[in-house]
Order: sequence, then structure tokens, then C-alpha cells
Amino acid sequence: MQPAARARSAPTIAVACLATAMLMLDISVVNTALSDMAAGLDTGLGGLQWVVDAYTLPLAATVLTFGALADRLGRRASFLAGLVLFTLASAACGLAGGIEQLVAARAVQGLGAAILFATALALIAQAVPSPAERVKALAVYGATIGGAFAIGPFVGGALTSALGWRAIFIANVPIGLIALWITWRSVGESRDADARRIDWLGQATLIGGLFLLVLGLLRGNEDGWGSTGVVAALAGAAALLLAFGVAQWRGREPMLPLRLLRQPAFAGPQIAVFALAGSFFAIFLYLTLYMQSVLGLSPIETGLVYLPGTIVMFVVAGATAQLGTRVAPGVLVTAGLALVAVGMVLFLMMDVGSSWTVVLPAELLACVGMGIFNPAASALALNALPERQSGLAVGVNDTFRQTGVAVGIAGLGTLVPAHAALGGDPAAYVAGLHDAALVGAALAAAGALATWWLLIARREAASPAPLATAPARGGGA
Repeated sequence: MQPAARARSAPTIAVACLATAMLMLDISVVNTALSDMAAGLDTGLGGLQWVVDAYTLPLAATVLTFGALADRLGRRASFLAGLVLFTLASAACGLAGGIEQLVAARAVQGLGAAILFATALALIAQAVPSPAERVKALAVYGATIGGAFAIGPFVGGALTSALGWRAIFIANVPIGLIALWITWRSVGESRDADARRIDWLGQATLIGGLFLLVLGLLRGNEDGWGSTGVVAALAGAAALLLAFGVAQWRGREPMLPLRLLRQPAFAGPQIAVFALAGSFFAIFLYLTLYMQSVLGLSPIETGLVYLPGTIVMFVVAGATAQLGTRVAPGVLVTAGLALVAVGMVLFLMMDVGSSWTVVLPAELLACVGMGIFNPAASALALNALPERQSGLAVGVNDTFRQTGVAVGIAGLGTLVPAHAALGGDPAAYVAGLHDAALVGAALAAAGALATWWLLIARREAASPAPLATAPARGGGA
């Protein structure tokens, strides 16, 4: 790329990374503020679970649709709309007077995040048409995602200790305004003349099915698994998700073409990110409450406990990137998930009277696994489909990742007694956390086995064929 072209593309890459860092921080930054949030809003474990899931659910369910809308209406215009929505919702989160208002504002935040996730990669692809330069830009973008999520607990702990839990949301407002200014002044517009249609039936059934599934899982312990409301929610979730599957299988232009999942190179990355998100990412909420409610750590102390894992993850990810040319990504992803599984088993060392250092062996080993996993998983996701369908590939991958977080938090939460959290019964809470860690470890191990079978044992070297229907980009290049 010529220096002039590089200078023109730099603001686009910068604002895409800035916005994405803000989004990823909002997934992980909440964790270390949970105890203060519960005290400030007089809520229990169920309310805290919804603070996280209200953000990840709409993000998971709508990112593909917003990508298609952006292709049709304009990616710059959509990106600006996403920034406005996310920034206003962040302010509303910071000003929320009760848990209901906070959860509602978080849901709107999730919609804004979905728009931004769906368009960020498309803006980079438009600004950097050269394949060689695009690889570098995508490497920066990928590092931003991993780095922001990893540093989030420390940032959240620092802000909460210094200014209170509301600061973790208010801090997004100046960042959002800066991103708006850069986008308005420096980012060019682009559209896709061959944009796919919006799959409204698929969108409605997916978001309805995921919502009812998470609702049923979160209410099961409190209301009883045989209660009318819980049974109705889970039955409704099954019906809607089945309807979504039928719509995706038979639709002319589905948002998530299910037949692609028959291709090991495409199915492998989706299973991998779901397994990681549903295990290690999901247990962060319960692990944080253990450190703060059982061990008595402050938000900043909790963030400092997470910091060694963050550093290890950065170092390992940098070293793993150098292995990419010599070791197959499938091998790295499988190894990373296996280490995460073993790390989660080590969480069984935690007890009521433990020191904070008991968390470190499990945390460090799992973070080594994540450092190995992340670069390889990104490469697998991008290479799962032809370049013209890169937006669809990334959008589906993010859908599986965020669905893993939302469903994982709800699923693992069924094993942690709500009455035992936040100063209840420490022994019962730790026992439930042990059960959750074992289930999470089993999920990570199952993901490792599945990726080994799909990406290594079957030796699928050929690239998957493009879709026979009109290209479905989901915000792609």
C-alpha cells in the first residue's frame, strides 16, 4: 500500500479497533463491579446474571441481521448509528436507578454492539483492499479484541474502586464521542449492490428462542424446574429454536445457512468458540463473586488477581502467532481448549478459607490455553469460507461466541445456589462453583475432542465451496 493510501485507511482501522475495544471491555469489565452493583441496586445473583446476558443475547442474535442491513443501507451510516445507540445506552446504564432499568439499558447496549461488530470488519475491508495489508489490519483488530477482553477485569476493578460501579459505563461516553467524530470526518461510505435479503423469520425465531432458553435456565432454581413458567419458557425455546433451524434449512437466503455446518472447516471454529465462551468466559461471573463475597477481595484486588493471567495470555498469543506458519491452526485450537479444560478442573482447589493465590494455577493454565487458542481460532474463522463471504464467516463465529457466553452463564448458574451468593452460605456457594467448574471443564474438553476430529483427524484440506445462492455477507467485505 502506498503511504497516501495507508494514511487514508489509518483512521478507519483506528476507529474500528477503538469501537471494538469498547464493546469487548463492556463484556468483561462488568465482572469486577458485580458485588458493588448488587449492593448499590439491591439485587441478587439473578439480577447480576441478567446484567451480563442482557448484553450478550441481543449481540449474539442480531449481529448477522445488522450486517445484512449495513450492506444494504451503508456501512458508515450503520456504524454511526451503532455508536450513537451504544453511547446513549452506556449513559443510561450509568444513570440507572434500579436493576430493571440497568438490564433494559444493557439490552439496548447489546443492540448497538451488534451493529458495530457487524460493520467494523467491513469498514476495514473497504479501507484496505490489498490482501497483504488487510492481513496486517486484521491482526491489529484481532489483538484489540483479545487485549480488551483480557484487560477488562482490571480496568473494571480500578474504575469501581476509584469512582464506583457506574463509572464502568460512563467511561464509554467520551470514547463513543471520539469514535463518532473520527467516523464522521474520516470514514468513507460503502454499500453492497448484491446485498442479501433480511431473514426476518430467522431473526425473530432466533432471538425469541435464545431469550426463552436463558430465561428458563435462570429462573429454574428459584421457581422450580417443574413450575409452569419455567416449563413454558423451555418448551417455547425448544419450539422457536426448532423453527429457526427449519427456516435456516429451507430458506432461500437464510441468515445462518445450516448446510455450511456439514463442512468440517466451517463447523470446527464455531464449536471451538462456543466451547471456550460457554466454559471459561462464562465462569468469570461466578469466580469473581467467589473472590469478592467469599474471600473478601475488593474490586481492584480482584482485578489484580486477574492481571497475571492477562499478561500470560498476551505473551503466549504473541508466541503462538509465530507458530502459525509451522503448526496447523486446528492443532493449536485443540491444544488451547484442552489446557482450558485442565485449568478449570484446578478450580476445585478453591475453598471457603483459601487464599487468593489458590485461583492462580487454574487461571494461568487456562490463560495459556486461551493465548494458544485465540490467534488460531481467528485464522480458522476467517478461512472457513471464501473471501467474498468473510463477513458471514466472522458474523457466524461471533454469534456462536456470544451465544456461548449467554447460555454458559445461564447453564452454569443452575449449579450455583442463588441464596448462597453475595454473603449467603459460603460453603454452599463454593460447592456449586466446583460443580460449575467441572461442567465447564467437560464442555471445553468436548470442544477439544470435536475440533480434533473435525480439523485434524478428518484432514479437511480443501477450501469449502461458496454458497450457491446470492452471497450472504453479514457485514462482510
